[in-house]
Amino acid sequence: MWIGSIEFDILLGDVHSLKGKRSVVRPIVADLRRSFEVSAAEVGHQDLHRRAIVGVGLVSGDRQHVVDVLDRVERHVASRPEIELLSARRRLIDSED
Repeated sequence: MWIGSIEFDILLGDVHSLKGKRSVVRPIVADLRRSFEVSAAEVGHQDLHRRAIVGVGLVSGDRQHVVDVLDRVERHVASRPEIELLSARRRLIDSED
């Protein structure tokens, strides 16, 4: 079994409140869940207006499938015009580790 995760540090555009932040981050998280059948959530910087950490995870029996999905997820997040992707950190874990 392979477990893959990716964590995105994103800078939000013209956002001036936590309510405005939620209106940008929630649709991104929902779109990732729906489009790629992954687990996704805002996992950091909840108290900052213009920054967010979004985490995505998935499990598969095939390492290459995990890598391919994480690649597509990263490209998808990077292409969003309402945010700037500051960094992406990935992790792959084999259940045999």
